[in-house]
Amino acid sequence: MIRLFTALSIPWDVAETLKRRQSGLPGAKWRSEEQLHVTLAFYGEVSERTADDLAAELGRAATGGAFEIELAGVGAFGDAHRSHTLWAGVQPSERLNVLAGRCRTAAERAGVVMERRDYRPHVTLAYLKPQTNPDRIGAWITGHNLLHSPPIRVDRFGLYSSVLTSDGSQYQLEREYLL
Repeated sequence: MIRLFTALSIPWDVAETLKRRQSGLPGAKWRSEEQLHVTLAFYGEVSERTADDLAAELGRAATGGAFEIELAGVGAFGDAHRSHTLWAGVQPSERLNVLAGRCRTAAERAGVVMERRDYRPHVTLAYLKPQTNPDRIGAWITGHNLLHSPPIRVDRFGLYSSVLTSDGSQYQLEREYLL
């Protein structure tokens, strides 16, 4: 079994800008530059054969040509009692939504059963420990909410494998698709 997802990589200059914001919040486990990405679809654990089928189907998703996205703002995922993830937002993009939908459709054609959820594009900046102070989380968000990246050219996406380790997830680019 192999754990897979499709994503857009973050250019090094934008990743460096994000890294400079990753401080000042005790209880945050910050993501490294190599871990920063915009997920298109998360497939979870699939067999090697299904992974091969998915990789082939994703070639059909890579249409429409290049486009641009921009990161804007920060926030947190969680419930009313506890935030568990800090993120940088992605400005609404119809082209990005279409590409994410095509990646989901490719999974369906390959026989991958995916969890149904709304697509909320973002870059995960940190995972938060349960004891992280909510007031400090709010202060961090307020202090960084004016984040706005220059346009990021999207001309490819990748199929990545993910291995969970004690140091967090380790990602490996398995295949790249030009748009």
